[in-house]
Amino acid sequence: MTTALSVLIIEDDPDVRLGCEQALELAGIPVTGCASAEEGLRRLTQDFAGIVVTDMRLPGADGMAVVRRAHELDPALPVIMITGHGDVTLAVEAMRSGAYDFIQKPFAPELLIEVVHRALDKRALALEVADLRRRLERREGLDAALIGRSPQMERLRQLILDVAGKTVDVLVRGETGTGKELVARCLHDLGPRRKANFVALNCGGLPDNLLDSELFGHEAGAFTGAQKRRVGKIEHASGGTLFLDELESMPMAVQIKLLRVLQERVIERLGSNQLLPVDTRVVAATKDDLLELAGQGRFRADLYYRLNVVTVELPPLRERREDVPLLLEHFMLQAAQRYDRPLPQMSAEQTHRLMAHPWPGNVRELRNVADCLVLGVGNSVLGTAERSDAPSLAEMVDRFERNLIDETLRRHGGNLSRAAEALRVPKTTLHDKIRKHGLTPREG
Repeated sequence: MTTALSVLIIEDDPDVRLGCEQALELAGIPVTGCASAEEGLRRLTQDFAGIVVTDMRLPGADGMAVVRRAHELDPALPVIMITGHGDVTLAVEAMRSGAYDFIQKPFAPELLIEVVHRALDKRALALEVADLRRRLERREGLDAALIGRSPQMERLRQLILDVAGKTVDVLVRGETGTGKELVARCLHDLGPRRKANFVALNCGGLPDNLLDSELFGHEAGAFTGAQKRRVGKIEHASGGTLFLDELESMPMAVQIKLLRVLQERVIERLGSNQLLPVDTRVVAATKDDLLELAGQGRFRADLYYRLNVVTVELPPLRERREDVPLLLEHFMLQAAQRYDRPLPQMSAEQTHRLMAHPWPGNVRELRNVADCLVLGVGNSVLGTAERSDAPSLAEMVDRFERNLIDETLRRHGGNLSRAAEALRVPKTTLHDKIRKHGLTPREG
């Protein structure tokens, strides 16, 4: 990548300038020479993709002027100073002003090439990071938060836009790692409550005796250790949004109290008889089927129906595989910027393997893979960068077909007819493929 960048040499001595140009050209580095600072500065623009090598002592403006102007244009633009034996003090001053490095005359061509290569590597990384930032900034609104071009994601974004401005409570349902809290934040940020608090609470992350206090707050002396009044999450979110994750793990006793809050919009702190009005929008999230849990007596049916006015279903990543490349690019852009690393190039074999992967951890797992790719470390999905036992294209297509059929059957309760209709293939064709892959449908 560094050889695509150029070097601008500013040197008034024609012999020294020619020697530098020839050394860099022999090293395969594009170079342009100038005889004065004024000529060189005319070539320095905002989009200059390269580095500068300048003599300290020049006719007219000197090397310090070049350093200062380059720093004004782009603080990340490396400038290498060429100095004489008596100019070490000036070189140190130049380094303090932003110069990248300095070389003392006379110098060997190998030293020049070494220092230039290091500066080009630094410049290439800085330019790539700047490009990453621009690409990330171009993604705005819901398209930046909920990434994907699949029909499922188009419908999801439209539903959020339709619901965000309403006062209705929302139930978000999806597997672990599908982005339930992200959806809750979008509902908050895109609605009229965005200036108030967004308060998140994991119902499964606290003991039962603390969850009550966290939600509703308490008065001083309400229980042992309650030395002063505490405002609960519901009250703190008044005017804003309360996000309750893992709602299925909420104890029955707390469910009853939450139902009253949703119906009457009042709370009582523990240890108090005073009713406090609250204007809190509740977005609850679960990975389970709450209606099924209600049938088993493990969740209150009345709370489910109270929250089920609007339900947002989040598709697992395996049901929108066409979004995998776009999501991966987004996460790699973020990781490259976060870790200050170059953006890796994906091979066709890696992309095929990612498309065929079932993604049990959903988007969260994909983000982890993106981090591993940027950091250059192995991961369970891609393994090492090059493997002699990598599957062929036919094997990857076969694996993708099996996973897709298996997921469709699961979605339709194993019903062959409905699965064939969803996949838009004849029932006999699907039956043959099911037998080929060793899957077991249920006739219907």
